[in-house]
Amino acid sequence: MFQATRRRLAIWYTAVTAVLLLVFATGFYFYVRTTLIDRIDDTLNHVVEVIERTLVIEPLSFPTIKDKNKWQVNIQASFPDSTDAVEDDHIDLEWFSPTGELLWSTLLEPLNIPIHANRTGETVWIINNKLQSDQNYSLRQVTQRVQIGRQVLGYLRVSHPWFEVTKPIRQLILDLILGASLTLICVAAIGWLLSGLAMKPVRESYQRLKQFTADASHELRNPIATIQTNVQVALAEPDIEPQQHQQLQVIERLTRRLGRLVEDLLFLARQDSGIVQQQWIEVPLDALLMEVIEEQQAIATTQNLSLSLEIVDLPNAEENFTLLGDWDQLARLFTNLVSNAVQYTPSGGQIQVELQLAAKNKRNSAMLNPALQIKVTDTGIGISAEALPHLFDRFYRADPARTHRSAAGSGLGLAIAKAIVENHRGQIRIDSQVDRGTAVTVTLPAHKSEASHL
Repeated sequence: MFQATRRRLAIWYTAVTAVLLLVFATGFYFYVRTTLIDRIDDTLNHVVEVIERTLVIEPLSFPTIKDKNKWQVNIQASFPDSTDAVEDDHIDLEWFSPTGELLWSTLLEPLNIPIHANRTGETVWIINNKLQSDQNYSLRQVTQRVQIGRQVLGYLRVSHPWFEVTKPIRQLILDLILGASLTLICVAAIGWLLSGLAMKPVRESYQRLKQFTADASHELRNPIATIQTNVQVALAEPDIEPQQHQQLQVIERLTRRLGRLVEDLLFLARQDSGIVQQQWIEVPLDALLMEVIEEQQAIATTQNLSLSLEIVDLPNAEENFTLLGDWDQLARLFTNLVSNAVQYTPSGGQIQVELQLAAKNKRNSAMLNPALQIKVTDTGIGISAEALPHLFDRFYRADPARTHRSAAGSGLGLAIAKAIVENHRGQIRIDSQVDRGTAVTVTLPAHKSEASHL
């Protein structure tokens, strides 16, 4: 229990830290990415401004009367051969005519991208069908329209390889993943340590409480047994007065109930401490259920109840209803379940116990051996849907006002039943409807003895 709580705390620490790291890493990634893009766009715009200031603009060489006041850009004078500088800066220049015709470029091959003015920067993909697909690339571009007055002299397009952005971003992603992973590992280790320190005083208090419960239950057994013996001796006296006889009967009944409560507390305390000495033997479950039904039959008959046991025939003669377990614990388990059914079933009702080989499903598919299914069904008062999730809690009793018997239980029977089922690596499930009855299904792993293989 404490290990599960400690594990959940450590998982919560790690999960919260992981969410915070994810938010931080995502924000940091987009911040760096935006910063790199803005820096490249600023560089491209600066290049555009520098080139635009150095353009050699002159009148048309052979102007017509219509084009008398128009200008042109001297390409040879404006764009000297600076291939080395361009390669060092990873910046390519293109000059287009006013109609969009490429006139000059530092690129080896034209890009074949429609020209349009754009000073904010855009990313374009260059797909060259003549090259291998892995040689496709992308560029960051800024395009400036150059004009005097209303006359457009041409378009200047500046390009920069996009890998200048993606390369540091990829490295940033790797660094963030590595850093976040190492941080989460450290947080998980620290969370496990801190949760252990936080659970230590709770564990110690719980251990002291369990020890006190075990010691108190053990010490109460002898006085209660002594009281019960003396009361029974007093009841055997022939000259006892009727009033005293009635009072002694009440004391004997309360003492017997208190003794059962102490036994239940002692069993659970030993179970929690792991000191229960289990005697694992091959238990024929059909024979054990016959004994339980025989013991409860007298009480059922007194209360006008029909109690029966049905054993479904096995499909394979080599199989049997044997399991490996503790006879006393299993007897206590099914005695609790049958006695509960007897206690909460009105007069004239029916209680049926069914033993069969369980069909394989999601619940028992993990068991290596076949599973045995024991189903205790009654036509009693039933249990509300709100109470079903709490039935296995200690000292929990579903709506005590619905208890029609005077001998109400202590609320430990189903908690003990669940502990015994879990000891035998089984499962227990309760289905119930108010005023319709209750069905308790226990599934236990079967055991194939050596004799069955002979």
